[in-house]
Amino acid sequence: MPSMGVVAGRTAAILLAAGLLAPVLSLAVTAAQGNGENWPHLFAYVLPQAVWDTVLLLTGVGVVVVAVGVGTAWLVTAFDFPGRRWLDAALILPLAIPTYVVAYAYLDLLHPLGPIQGGLRTLLGVTRPRDLAFPELRSLPGCMLLLGLVLYPYVYLPTRALFLMQARSMIEAARTLGAPPARVFFRVVVPIARPAIALGASLALMEALNDVGAAEFLGVRTLTVQVYATWVNRSDLPGAAQIALAMLTGVIALLALERAGRAMRGHAGSGQRSPPMSRTRLQGGKAFGAMALGWLPVLFGFALPAGYLAEAAIRRVLASGLPPTLGREIAQTMLFAGGATLVTAVLGVFIAANPGRWLSRIAGIGYALPGTILAIGLMPPLALIDSASAHLLEATIGATAGLFGVGTAAALVAAYVIRFLTIATGATEAGFGRIPPSLTDAARMLGSGRIGALVRVQLPLAWPAILSGGLLVFVDCVKELPATLLLRPLNVETLSTHLYGEAARGTYEDGAVAALLIVLVALLPVLLLLRTSGDVARRPMAAIGHDAPDARDVMS
Repeated sequence: MPSMGVVAGRTAAILLAAGLLAPVLSLAVTAAQGNGENWPHLFAYVLPQAVWDTVLLLTGVGVVVVAVGVGTAWLVTAFDFPGRRWLDAALILPLAIPTYVVAYAYLDLLHPLGPIQGGLRTLLGVTRPRDLAFPELRSLPGCMLLLGLVLYPYVYLPTRALFLMQARSMIEAARTLGAPPARVFFRVVVPIARPAIALGASLALMEALNDVGAAEFLGVRTLTVQVYATWVNRSDLPGAAQIALAMLTGVIALLALERAGRAMRGHAGSGQRSPPMSRTRLQGGKAFGAMALGWLPVLFGFALPAGYLAEAAIRRVLASGLPPTLGREIAQTMLFAGGATLVTAVLGVFIAANPGRWLSRIAGIGYALPGTILAIGLMPPLALIDSASAHLLEATIGATAGLFGVGTAAALVAAYVIRFLTIATGATEAGFGRIPPSLTDAARMLGSGRIGALVRVQLPLAWPAILSGGLLVFVDCVKELPATLLLRPLNVETLSTHLYGEAARGTYEDGAVAALLIVLVALLPVLLLLRTSGDVARRPMAAIGHDAPDARDVMS
């Protein structure tokens, strides 16, 4: 007969699984409640263009992230040229800038009266903006390019790791047989990299689908933007849920394609640590060309927008001082993100210590939900909690209660926890996996139960991994925009929502300080990746396919 502790653990696991699945189930229930009165308008004027724009955006972003990610990964692993090691590390830096921050920065940088066009007109002697034709940034191609320049590291990281671990034998064989470099790349390198490309591209496309700020700033009305507009502007929650449910079907299809791409792998390594691939030394013009090509994504994906934000923030502070609400917004951002990080760390330890993988797989569902879908799915359960709490208090003590769920900090923290729990779980599982089983077995033989072994052995040894996972969760919470916009308490601003508001009003300098703070916070996990990416690449792995690390393992 199971002990009370085992029963309590199983009950807690079932309750946690129910809480994690609640948004998806309630989304379907909410969608079924719609009367469809807005659907003629949506079908006639909104959804066709939104679906088309979303498909085109994801296709364009996919092409950019694959081309840049695979190309740069091959460049730094197959060739040697001056500054290669610096470039190898710097190519991760665009991960530190959220997509909506990059769009915000480039809208001002490329404005007709902005520094880039103004500098070009001065250089060419042109006086009127209309006399210097410049591509329109507020367009679908502009959005594709900007999102691709920020999200390509999702492809770069796993592809680079695969090249370093597994590509050497087949590539060396192709070179020995006299195959030219272009043929080696397209006939050997790309098929080998297919599983890593599928993994990274799926992550990048999910991030692009989750985006609200960049798409709206750049005038692209994607499905995600329409979900937000249907809920907020039309006050039609069931209609927004119906659109979100269709989006969720697309996310599931995207994940299925990713699994299929990883399953159809062209090569599986032996699991043994292979010697590093010999690099071709480039000199002269070829070396200069490789340096220029390699640094271009870093320049446009990180250096230019980050430099603009720093300059604009300094200019704003010198002219008008710090925004008066900045201190409160920082405190509220840290409070929400810190609370969610603490909860996810505790739940991540609980899930990682739970026998079996079923709870870990359920925890991964939240990461696949765009923030807008998650927010809509959370509303009915939160409203149910409010209603039940009010009835319980009135029946027991005769008092009326305020809101516990809808429109409170608890709602926002719950959204953060559900969305990013898989990151904390994956990091903790990785930390536990590096602990020799003999240590845990020895603790159990000495009389410690499961909890005692967890507290005395596993947690002290796995705390660096738990800490790194918590850091990634914290930064993701700070950057998250869609869920924050929809679920934050009334009249409460965070750094991300403050920036969104300033960009919507066109007051770019006033939002530069908040944008720069977001980037500085986001640099923390990127610096961690810079330290650990070499270790990840050197780790032996049996295959990239069915046994490959999942998204949270690669990115954390």
